[in-house]
Amino acid sequence: MNKIFYVIPVVAALTACGTNQYDKRVDSERERQTKYAEKAVDKAPKWMSELPASENAVYANGSSLSRDMSMAQIKAKAIAYSKICMAAGGKVDQQTKMFMLDNETSGAELSETTIRSMCPTVDITGVETVETKTIAEGPRFRSYVLVALPTGEANRLQTRKDNIEARKYANRRSKESFNEMDEKNSKIIE
Repeated sequence: MNKIFYVIPVVAALTACGTNQYDKRVDSERERQTKYAEKAVDKAPKWMSELPASENAVYANGSSLSRDMSMAQIKAKAIAYSKICMAAGGKVDQQTKMFMLDNETSGAELSETTIRSMCPTVDITGVETVETKTIAEGPRFRSYVLVALPTGEANRLQTRKDNIEARKYANRRSKESFNEMDEKNSKIIE
C-alpha cells in the first residue's frame, strides 16, 4: 500500500511537468505570432492606415505575406489593384459559409469566405505603383504596396489611349461619311 502512496505523487508531478511543457510551447507560439502581427502593424507605412488624398488620383493599398519576396509583392499589388477597380466602379461577388458547434464542454467553428472582384468593364489604364515596402516577418516576407490611378488630365496613358480611339473612330467615320455622300450624289445624278 505504501508503494501506491509514493507512485501517485510521482505520476502527478510528471503529469504537471508534461502539461507545463506543452502549455509553454503553445504560449510561446502565440507570443511569436502576436509579435509578427505587432511588427506588421508597427512597420506598416502610414499610407496603409491613411491613404493620400488628391483631386487628380484615386489611391489604394495592399499587403500580403509569402515565403517568396516577389510573390508577396505580386499578391499585395493584386489586392491594391482590386481596390482601385472597386473604386472605379467594379463589382464584387462574395459568398460566406459558416458552421458553428457549441456544447457544454467544447465548441468548434469553421468559416470560409470566397470573394471575386470582377472588373471586365472597368478600365484602370494608367495605374501606377507609388511605393512598395517589404519587411521580413519570420521566415516570410510582408509587402506593402501603394498604387494610384490618376484621373482626368493627370492620367496621361488614359488620355493617350482615348486619343488613339478617337483617331480610329474619326478614320472609320470619315470613310463612312464620304461613302454616304457618294451614295446621295449618285442618287441625285440618276
